[in-house]
Amino acid sequence: MIAQVVALICVVGIAAGQLLFKLSANSLQQTGSLFAPRTALTLFIALSLYGITTIGWVWVLQKVDLGRVYPLMALAFVLVPIGSHFVFGERFHFQYFVGVALIMLGIVITVRA
Repeated sequence: MIAQVVALICVVGIAAGQLLFKLSANSLQQTGSLFAPRTALTLFIALSLYGITTIGWVWVLQKVDLGRVYPLMALAFVLVPIGSHFVFGERFHFQYFVGVALIMLGIVITVRA
């Protein structure tokens, strides 16, 4: 049970990292330099989060079969666009919600298999 919780934390970390990468890209576009303090800090935090998440994921894979937990990674395809809506004001189309429903259904089916 704890491994599944850590796996979910890893998925949230990956999604947060993607949002931080986008913030880094936006900052890079504004400053024109990877070495601008805001750009460098945001990118460093994103990379650090990815590193910590990777270590957590390796721990999870010691405890659980890859085929059992990997479908949870598909949640990132749900969380990143939701986060982008709230952080960047990006908009969704109806097809997005259909896709999210299919992803969620697929996750439920594969995790229960």
